[in-house]
Amino acid sequence: MEKFTLEILFQIIGIGSASGLFFNNNSLYVIGDNSGFLYEYNMQNQQLNQHALIDNPTQNIPKNIKPDFESITNHNDTLYVFGSGSTEKRNKMISFDLKTKTILQKNNLVDLYGLMQSFGEIKPEDFNLEGAIFDGENWYLFNRGNGISNKNTIFTIHAKNLGEEFALVAVNYKLPKIKGVRSSFTDAILVEDKIYFLSTAEDTKSTYDDGEILGSFIGRIDLKTMKIDFTQKITSTNKFEGLTFYQKANGKIEFLLCEDNDTEVLETKIFKLSLPLKN
Repeated sequence: MEKFTLEILFQIIGIGSASGLFFNNNSLYVIGDNSGFLYEYNMQNQQLNQHALIDNPTQNIPKNIKPDFESITNHNDTLYVFGSGSTEKRNKMISFDLKTKTILQKNNLVDLYGLMQSFGEIKPEDFNLEGAIFDGENWYLFNRGNGISNKNTIFTIHAKNLGEEFALVAVNYKLPKIKGVRSSFTDAILVEDKIYFLSTAEDTKSTYDDGEILGSFIGRIDLKTMKIDFTQKITSTNKFEGLTFYQKANGKIEFLLCEDNDTEVLETKIFKLSLPLKN
């Protein structure tokens, strides 16, 4: 692959453990896996607002009770925020209206997550959703295979609403390794008919406990064939967990990324990744 560039674009004070982001109209919406808030950062005036996603939210919720918001996606004027499903406390989906800046709905997806585990033959201790896409007709949910079974799985759910009847498909992927450790999905977005995804190699066999970070990849999957077009290692040190489309310019496609620093420090660096546009 041709040369990519990765740079720190800016830093946001007041957000920690960033796990997902969405760029829209000069605003960056960020979730953190320790936090009960949705953060809204205006990139022009550098103003940070926060919106409660749960009752009595705090910035750093203890690990054993946190909702573990790991995935964020949008369709039209609605944001959807998902818990990872890795414990019984982490089964929430929150729908948020971008126009009114209010919560539209709160759902408990425990039944859906249980069905996905059964259908995908993933043990509860290996179930850990870290990416979500909704295109209006299909939901794509990405299981991070950082458990013992290394099940990197994309679940495709054909339904306009997750509460109605649906068709379910599961596809498993073998993602690239670093130092013998297989990387695993940490986020994904849809740009036209291509899925761009992040994966990180973390030296752990647990969906709960953190391990040594060995690096991260960007990759692309063709939506029609669901096969990987390419993967590219972009860092040896960062645990990138958030990916959003920024712009296309000068023959390049640019994304904004955030990393989970696995600490309680309320600082988040936002990176810009530029890749050459290719078919």
